[in-house]
Amino acid sequence: MKILIVRFSSIGDIVLTTPVVRCVKQQLNEVEVHYVTKQKFKNVIEHNPYLDKIYTFQHSINEIITDLRGEQYDYIIDLHHNLRSLKLKWQLKAKSFSFNKLNWEKFLKVQFKQDVLPSVHIVDRYLDTVKAWDVKNDGKGLDYFISLHDELNLAEVLPSHFLNGYQALVVGGSYYTKKIPLQKLKEICEKSTLPLVLLGGKEDAAVANELHHLFKEKTFNACGLFSLNQSASLVKQAHYVITSDTGLMHIAAAYKKNIISLWGNTIPEFGMSAYLPGPQSQILEVKNLRCRPCSKLGYKQCPKKHFKCMNEIDIANLKLE
Repeated sequence: MKILIVRFSSIGDIVLTTPVVRCVKQQLNEVEVHYVTKQKFKNVIEHNPYLDKIYTFQHSINEIITDLRGEQYDYIIDLHHNLRSLKLKWQLKAKSFSFNKLNWEKFLKVQFKQDVLPSVHIVDRYLDTVKAWDVKNDGKGLDYFISLHDELNLAEVLPSHFLNGYQALVVGGSYYTKKIPLQKLKEICEKSTLPLVLLGGKEDAAVANELHHLFKEKTFNACGLFSLNQSASLVKQAHYVITSDTGLMHIAAAYKKNIISLWGNTIPEFGMSAYLPGPQSQILEVKNLRCRPCSKLGYKQCPKKHFKCMNEIDIANLKLE
C-alpha cells in the first residue's frame, strides 16, 4: 500500500503530523509512506526515518504533479485540507481522508466568543484520518529528527557559564500578536535563575540585541545565527523552554522538554497546545479577556492597541525549578 501524507506548511503544523507518520508506518504492514510539503519546510521532516519519500514544491503543486501521478497512490491523507490540497486530490484521483479543521467552531469562538470547540487536540484529529485502518495513537507524542551535523556541541558555541544549564527563550513568532513583548521578555530574563539562549530569526535580532545589552552575562543572542535544526539542537539541550505559540514550542514538545508557553491572541483550546511535553510544563495566559481570541492565527498589531493578552500575563506565576 502506498500512502501520500499532505501538509504544506508550516513548521509547527508539520511537526504535529508526525504521530500520523509514525503510527501509519509502524502499525500497517507493507506500507510505503510519502509526504508532500513546501520546499522551505523540507528540513522539518527530511530526517524522519518513518518516511520513504518526500516531495516538495516552491510555488505550485504543478511543479511536481507529474511525479506524484507516477507514484499511483492508493490513499491520500490530507492534513492540510484547503483548496490547494483539494486540487491535488482531484488531480491524483486516489481515495482520500481529510481532517476536521474546525473552521466553523473557531469562527464562532473568535467572532462571538461562543465556545463550541471540542476538547480534542489537533494530533488526535489528525489521527482520526487513519482510523479506518485501525491505526491507533501510540502515546509516544511528537517526533523531531535532526542530522548529526546539526547537533551542536555546546562547548563550541556557548559561553562557558552556560554549560551547567540554560533556558531557551524564544523571542520570535509568526505574528506580532503571538510574540512575547519586549517588556515581558525583560521580566523573564530578570526572573530566570539560569542563563538564557535567545532564539529566533534574523528579523528578531534587534529585540534580542536589546535584551543582551541589558542582561549581557545572562543571555546569548542566537537569533539568526543557526539553522532551524541547529536551533532545535539548542532546544533539545535546554533545561526549560520559554516560548509563545510557535513552531519551536512543538519541537520542544517532541523532545519532551518542560515548556513555559505564553499565549497571546490565540488560545490552547484551538487544540494546538504543546502535545505531551515535560511534566513540569506550564501554560500562562490571561483568562476571561473579552477580546481574546481575536484571531485563529494572528495580526501584525493588536486590533485593540493595548495587547493585554500578552502584556497582562503574570510572570510571578512563572516557575523555573
